Order: sequence, then structure tokens, then C-alpha cells
Amino acid sequence: MSGTSTAGRRPGAAVAAGANRWVVLVVLCVSLLLVALDATVLHVAVPALTEDLRPGAIQLLWIVDAYPLVCASLLILFGTLGDRVGRRRILLIGYGLFGVASAVAAFSGTPAILIGARALLGIGGAMIMPATLSILRAVFPDRRERAVAIGVWTAVAAVGAAIGPVLGGFLVEHFWWGSVFLINLPLMAVLLPLARWVLPESRGSADGPWDVLGALMAAAGVLGVILGVKRIGGGEGFLGAATLVPLVAGAVLLVLFVRRQRSREHPLIDVRMFSRPTFTTAVGCIVVAMLALVGLELIAVQYLQLVLGLSPLATGLRLLPLTFAAITAGALGSWVLRRVGPRRMVGWGFVLTAAAVLCLVRMGSHDDPLVLTIAFVLLGFGLQATLFGAYESMLSEVPADRAGGAAAIGETSYQLGAGMGIALLGSVMNAAYGPSLRSVPGVPAASSRQAANSLGEAYQVSARLGGPAGAALRSAARDAFVHGLHVTLFVSAGLLLLGAVAALRLPRVMECGAGPQERPRVGRPRTEPDGARADAGPSVDGQVREGLPRVPAPAQPRPVSAEAAGSGRAGH
Repeated sequence: MSGTSTAGRRPGAAVAAGANRWVVLVVLCVSLLLVALDATVLHVAVPALTEDLRPGAIQLLWIVDAYPLVCASLLILFGTLGDRVGRRRILLIGYGLFGVASAVAAFSGTPAILIGARALLGIGGAMIMPATLSILRAVFPDRRERAVAIGVWTAVAAVGAAIGPVLGGFLVEHFWWGSVFLINLPLMAVLLPLARWVLPESRGSADGPWDVLGALMAAAGVLGVILGVKRIGGGEGFLGAATLVPLVAGAVLLVLFVRRQRSREHPLIDVRMFSRPTFTTAVGCIVVAMLALVGLELIAVQYLQLVLGLSPLATGLRLLPLTFAAITAGALGSWVLRRVGPRRMVGWGFVLTAAAVLCLVRMGSHDDPLVLTIAFVLLGFGLQATLFGAYESMLSEVPADRAGGAAAIGETSYQLGAGMGIALLGSVMNAAYGPSLRSVPGVPAASSRQAANSLGEAYQVSARLGGPAGAALRSAARDAFVHGLHVTLFVSAGLLLLGAVAALRLPRVMECGAGPQERPRVGRPRTEPDGARADAGPSVDGQVREGLPRVPAPAQPRPVSAEAAGSGRAGH
């Protein structure tokens, strides 16, 4: 399969699996940092943009969720397309789209424009995220080195998600809410030419035509399922048409997609990967970890701002211990994985995260900085260990020529878990919060019903009422929110412990030898353990290509406002 010619570029433009692979890792991590940052940087800006743009409840929900939903639905499409046309090419297009969408979002004058810009950011993010992971897989064929690289990669993802609220809080306090999007522009101005110069082009197998219909079915199916789950989280009935139609349609499309892939000689996604317990378990662990992280983070940020009264910047600073813990866990990830193995690393990561969540149950109407700091440190370390072990196990289960599809599945599970976390934990929060405000003494029934939508709305109603009735409503709403938070934390801890049980299916030890899919072929160049050619390097046209034949798999082997979270609408 012919690729993008680089004949006119300097020889250093293509980077092989030599010393420059660490330079490639730096560029990939900066790319990921942008996507992860954009998933959470908006959280602390939501109250400000709500006051400026005056979006309705549904519009606010879409402002927050459009980015992760669109991104999740298109990951498989762009991940597999990158395997065919070139991962670097897809990555560079994603950069450009991300920059344009950021500029549009920053200067949006209406909620509809902002929602559209967030959706466009999701498209750009879907191009960037799987490309970073699949290029990483191609330039780090040795599993030990790849484990180090994935540790850095996952740490950067956690850092981006964690510093988003800090950076967003600073920008909102000193500028305006649109500035949280403008930070992408100077980074893209540097990253786009640098990536074009440094990153190698790599492709997967080129067997048969690209399954366009299958890619669209996967995109529509994932979007339908997440949309249905999100509507349930928004308080709509499970049997309502607005919930049931997208949920059922999405599930049907995904079933048809799997059947289509099984029947095709050259499938878009080799669904036989899911017959391997390690791969399937790793994907499931990623979903559960992100479900807990994103849902809790959104609700926790609301608690810090609306219950404790912290400023956006102070809220972001409170989350810094989580960032530092994640960095530490990422730096130690490769060392820990080699000594304890994937099973213990992921399992105990879940247990540690559950312990952190239970520590947060001590949060009440009054500030307790020590408890919050300890809990956030445990949360960051536990979740980072879990995500690192799961990603490394998943990516090492597939050959390099299938890296794009595997990366897309991993990133889809990442985004799916984030979307489900917002919907599921937001729904739990809504169910626990609302009933407590239906009958507040001295407050009219209509005002009570309005206050039951969210904590932010309850504050607005109490300000309009004034007097003893307003004070009573404000106090009752704050207590109801804390109660809902505690219920949500217990549910989250239960899910995390289920994840720890599921992790028992992962391998005990980290095996670094060649697997059945990476055996050298007669008449082909010698291969290294993970399927990379030993003579991999710049080709005559300046590209790095895997060039391996397709081998069949063995038969068995980022805080929204109170209007969102308080009403159950609580992000590469």
C-alpha cells in the first residue's frame, strides 16, 4: 500500500525505532495532553458560560457531553482508517481540526454554536487519540520499553485531566470562559509542524478494502448506546421514546456490526481479539476505571465549588494531589508491572481506588482539607495503576499491524466509561438529591420542584425567595446534595470492587517473549518479540512501515455546573 511520500524532506524527518523513539513519545504525549486537557478544562468554566450564554438544561448537557460522545463514537472509524491511510496523516488532520474547533468554541455567541464546536473538537480528538497509541505501539516493539512508554502516556492523560480544572479556573478568574479553548491554539501552532517533521508514518495491514459501512455502523451504534444511557442519567424514563429508541437502535447496530465483521474476509476490527480473556478483561477494566473517575470528578468539583464555596482556581488546586499521585504511579508503572504482574497491579489498583472513594464519604457541609488530600492521593495512584496495567495488557495482546484497531477499542472504552460515569453516577445523584427537596417547610411547591433539579438552581430559587424560606431552601439543598454525594460514593466503591474481581482474569506475570502472532516468517526479515521487524527503520521514501503479513489470531488465546451534576447530568 503506497503512503504519503516524504522524498522531499530531510532524512531526519522520519524517526525509526532508534534513540529518536523517545522524541516521538514526547510529541505523542503532548498530543494526548491537549485532548485530555480539553475533556476537563471546561468544567470550572460552566458556571461562567451559563451566566453568559444562558443555555437551557438540555443545551448545557450537550455543551458538556458533545465532546466525549462524538469522540467516543468515531474512535473506531478513525483508528482503523489510520491503519489504512497512515496514522501520522490522520493525526495531523486531527491537529488542524482541533485548532479550528477551539477557535470557534472560544468565540461562540450562542449555545448552539458552542455545542457544534464541541462536537467538532470531538471529531479532532477521535483522530488524535487512537493515532497516538498505535504509533507508540509501532515505534516501541520491545514490551519492556513499551511498558515504560505506556506508563508515561497514561500519566500524561491523567495529568491533562487533572490540571484542566486548575488551568480553567485560572483563566476564568482572570479572563473569560472562552479563554479555556484558546490555550489549544499556540500549542497546535507548535505541535503541527513539529509532528509533521518528527513522527514516522506507519500503517497496519492493507488486506482488502476499508469497510466504510462497518465503520459508520460502529460510529452510529456507539453514539446511540451512549445517548440512551445519557438520557437515563438525565432523569428521563427508561421506557420513554427519547431513551429507548437510541439505546435499542445503537445496540442493534453494534450487534450487526459484530456479525458483519465476523463474516468478512478482511474485517475492519478483528472481533476474535475479544475471545482472548486478557484483551476483553483489560477493556472492561478501562471502562470501569473511567466510569468511576469522571463521574466522581464532576460531582466532587461541584461539591468543592457549591458546597464549600471555593473559587474555580482553588477548586483546581485541591485536585493537584491527584495529579501528582498519577504522575508517580505512571513513573513507577513499568517497574511495578514487571514485579507484581498485570493481575495484582490492576486488582489492587481498583481496591486502592475504592478505599479512596470510601474516604471521601467523610465529606460533609464543612471543609476537611486533610481527608480530601489523602483521598485524592489514593484515588490518583490507584486509578493510574489500574489504567496503566489495563492498557499495557490490552495493547500487548495484539500484533503491531492491528494496533490502530486495538487502540481505537481501548480509547472507545475509555470514552464510553467516561460517558457512562456521567450518566450513571449522575442518575444516582439525581435520585438521592431530588426527593429531599419536594417539601421544604415554608417553600412553595413550585419552588421546591424547581430547586430539586440541581443545587445551582436551588441556590437561584432561594435567592429569589429571600427571608427565612430562602435560607431554609438553601440549607436543605446543600444537605441533600451532600447526602446524594455519599450515596454516589458508595455505588462507585461497589463498582470498583467488581472491577477488582474482574481483574482476576488477567495474567499473573508480565510475559515478554514472542507470542504466536510474532513468530519470524521464512523469507521475511527477522522479527523482534512483539512483531516489529528487526531492520525497521526509514524506508527509501522516508517512512516506517510494519510490512508484516496478517496472521490469524489463535482460537483460544473531565465538573460541570450544578445544573448538570445536581440533576444527574454531572470529560484524549
